[in-house]
Amino acid sequence: MIKRKQLTREKALERARSYCRYQRRSRSEVNQKLYSFALRKKDVEELTAQLIAENYLNEEDFAVAFARGKFRMKQWGKVKITFELKLKKVSNAYISKALKEIDPDEYRQTLQKLAARKLTSLKNIENIFLQKRKLQDYLIQKGFENELVKIIVSAI
Repeated sequence: MIKRKQLTREKALERARSYCRYQRRSRSEVNQKLYSFALRKKDVEELTAQLIAENYLNEEDFAVAFARGKFRMKQWGKVKITFELKLKKVSNAYISKALKEIDPDEYRQTLQKLAARKLTSLKNIENIFLQKRKLQDYLIQKGFENELVKIIVSAI
């Protein structure tokens, strides 16, 4: 077992501020970081409340930024974004708000671009049913909704 040196509350707070300044964080990520400083539960709760009061920690902003970033940069669908936000213990209300920030037209265009790109890599497969199945599996793995994927794949 690794013994960690316990930080003072002031030092832990400064490190947590720095951690939050670098990038938006979820509450669970910040709590995990604070616990890594070998702080007690009461101290972690108080420091988290202070970070929220000082606007270093805003879970709503985190959820919106996370969803926007994962959609634009990694081209994830809403299902995968929702799953990852739930892993980070973000509330359902903030998840819903974050997903509403994604433009529906841009979302559909991204899905179509991904489908077209993947389809070109599947051209060597002669069986059209197998080709469509692999395309469907890929798009679902990227986190797009089943219904949307079926519509896109059936149009091919």
